[in-house]
Amino acid sequence: MSDFSAEWLELREAADVRSRNQNVANALAARFALRAELSVLDFGAGTGANLRATSALLPERQTWTLVDHEPALLDVAKAKLIRWADRHEVDGERLVLDKGARRITILFKVADLARDTEALLDDKPQLVTASAFFDLTSEDYIRMLAKAVTGIGAAFYATLTYSGLQKWTPHRPADNQMTAAFQRHQMRDKGFGPAAGPLAGSHLVDQFRINGHVVSEGESPWRLERSDRMLIDELIRGHAVAVTESGGVDEKAIVSWLNVTRTAAFVGHTDVFAAPP
Repeated sequence: MSDFSAEWLELREAADVRSRNQNVANALAARFALRAELSVLDFGAGTGANLRATSALLPERQTWTLVDHEPALLDVAKAKLIRWADRHEVDGERLVLDKGARRITILFKVADLARDTEALLDDKPQLVTASAFFDLTSEDYIRMLAKAVTGIGAAFYATLTYSGLQKWTPHRPADNQMTAAFQRHQMRDKGFGPAAGPLAGSHLVDQFRINGHVVSEGESPWRLERSDRMLIDELIRGHAVAVTESGGVDEKAIVSWLNVTRTAAFVGHTDVFAAPP
């Protein structure tokens, strides 16, 4: 299963939602509590999970632009959002949803974020957001993004940025070796230059502070149990594939590690909210 497939995004969505840091989410909600409406730009939107999780924190009238480089994922997003909504209507290229008390207008845009980020910000959204995205980007990209977002006076909310912490139950001696090899794979170029991987969260915090925003940050780890068995199994398989590609671990050791039945897992993430003072 690809890390960017609709199936993978659906498998992880419930864990993502319950893992978000509540203090950081509260900071976001408080920032916009007195506003009647808000424009939001969502990077790497995938199947729309970030909108479904974040919209309840925002004002009653919202306009979202969902950006992804895969048109098929945005097609899935549209279908899933229609099912999620209480009511929907299509207005040209816009999807308009009612969810509870909220009226949400959505635009879908295919773009290469490695090339088009600054152009996408030309419309001056009031909030720029993404989930499980920035560990794929580079330190240079994060530096550019922070400067561009702060330059238009927008707030910024990034959730589930991988932090590098991993614990598996039961523990095996090869766990640390496998994690180290996985980190090397995470820091390969994913289209934005050498990926920041587990350093992305700290880069986001540093760059937004350097550019004058006030930053709230908090941990948002996955704490996976037996009920998350399918997600744990898929994580294990994904790690084995990444470690095989990165090299440095004997194939027999990888197979042995892969064949251990895990009953729980801890995977570290970071949430960041940054806003003008």
